[in-house]
Parts: sequence; C-alpha cells; structure tokens
Amino acid sequence: MESIVVLKDVTKVINGRTIIDHISFEVNKGEVFGFLGPNGAGKTTTIRMVVGLMGLTSGDITIGGASIKTNFEDAVQHVGAIVENPEMYKFLSGYQNLVHFARMTKGITKEKIDETVKLVGLSDRIHDKVKTYSLGMRQRLGLAQCLLHDPNVLILDEPTNGLDPAGIREIRDYIRLLAREKDMAVIVSSHILSEMEMMCDRIGIIQNGRLVDVQRVQEFVHSKTSSFEFEVIPADTAITLLQKTYPKAAITHSRDGLTVEIAKEEIPNLVKSFVDEGIQVFGIKEVSKTLEDRFLEVTAVKGADNHA
Repeated sequence: MESIVVLKDVTKVINGRTIIDHISFEVNKGEVFGFLGPNGAGKTTTIRMVVGLMGLTSGDITIGGASIKTNFEDAVQHVGAIVENPEMYKFLSGYQNLVHFARMTKGITKEKIDETVKLVGLSDRIHDKVKTYSLGMRQRLGLAQCLLHDPNVLILDEPTNGLDPAGIREIRDYIRLLAREKDMAVIVSSHILSEMEMMCDRIGIIQNGRLVDVQRVQEFVHSKTSSFEFEVIPADTAITLLQKTYPKAAITHSRDGLTVEIAKEEIPNLVKSFVDEGIQVFGIKEVSKTLEDRFLEVTAVKGADNHA
C-alpha cells in the first residue's frame, strides 16, 4: 500500500517536558488508521502537529511527500481535519456555512457542494439554520466542510464524541465509505474502543507520549494465546493443576468456573489431565477478546515497563 502520511521521530517538548517522544508511523491511502491512547497520552498534540496547529521540536511530518516544516502549504492543501469540535456560524444555514467556507479555496463549484451534502446525508436539512441542528448533524456538516476540496487525507479528532448510537453508526459508515470509495487516508482519534474496532484497519497506541504499538486491528485483537473458559468441578483442584502444569498462564475465576490463557492446541491435553485427576468437565468455550481488552493489557504492560 502507498503511504501518504509519514511521521519520523516526531518530538514535542514544552517547558522542558517531553510531551511527544520520537513517534514514527505511516498511514496509507485507502485505510482508516485509529489513534488510541488514555487521556493525556498525546493524541491531540500529535494531531495538532500533523495539521500545523503546533510546531515540532524535532523530527518531521510529510504529507504526500511534502514536509510540514519546509513546504507547509503543499503538505496541508490536500488535508481535511476536524480537531475537537467543528465550528460553524449557527445563525446561518448549513448551506450558507459551506458556501462561506468554499470561498477560501479555488475551484469549489455549486455542484461540488451539492455532491458533498448528499454524501454526508444532509440534503433534507442543509437549508435550515445550524442552530436547529442536532450534534450529529453538526458533525456531518463539519465532515462536509472537510471534504469540499477533495482531500487525500482526512483527520478526525474524536468524531463521534457526544453522539447517540445512531449518529455514531452514521459517522462510522461515512468514514469507511470515504476510505473505500475515495481511496482516502483517514486518521481517527477516539477513546471509544468498540467503535474503533469496527471502524479501523490499523491502530497505533500512544501512552505517555510514546508509540506503544502499531498493528492491524484483527491481528492485535486475536493474539497467539487465547482465553478459554472451563466449566469444571471442583474449580479449586483444577486451578491447582493448571498452576502446576502452566505456571506462566493467566488464570482467573469466572462465573461458570475458571478462565485460562493457553494455546488452543493445549486443550486436549488439559482436558485429559482434568479427567485423570477426577475433575469433571462440563463445558469449554473460547472467550473472545475485544480491542478494549487488548488495549488495557498492552498499556498496563508498557506502563509497568516505563516505570521499572
């Protein structure tokens, strides 16, 4: 895949404190890249540097081959972004807001405005005043504003913040549509992990200003070791056996018995050991991990490493 956004050793120091510490990653055309991290981890700071709202202390960011530091106009001319909340003139209609914004960029026609309005699903309400819009409609109008100049890169900071479930699904569907049909690179920052799992192709996790990991969502969620829930009696005897046989495995009590992290190939041997020890096995099922589960695992481990 072709990279269009590249961060190389990006660092930001404010008042002697390193906020962003040598972050490097690439975003490809046609993909949705999720940027995850706890509050205060540095997500918004990184996004502000990418769109030029904040300078870099060191490193570089290139968009379409042009450097933010040395060729800013060429770098950002094909970028659309909503950082935090989209700002609109509430006393104007949605259409008047778009016309006003279109004046800042050459070549945006009435046909282009109408096409973009239709794309984000605002045709029925575009001539109503923005003050009558719901939060979801304002988010869609902000998205339309970003798309007027046909950007190659779309950057959205918390795009589903404050939306109801229907609004969240709409925004998610639009983002997937843009990446797939427009071959657009979309960078999404969010703390709603379940939405990121459904929306993103790859994710980058940031913690304490450092990039912890970058992986495809499916590979990240489905690690080599899975969790399996065993419905067994007596559970205490089973745990003792597990601790002896698999001393490094994570074992926890669950509602129906116990949960253990082991490779799937080990299950037949484990069941045989249970039976040999007189432990009754009533059921076995795989416990699927969510992006949230893996995110918490990784950040907990990396956080411990950083404090060691």
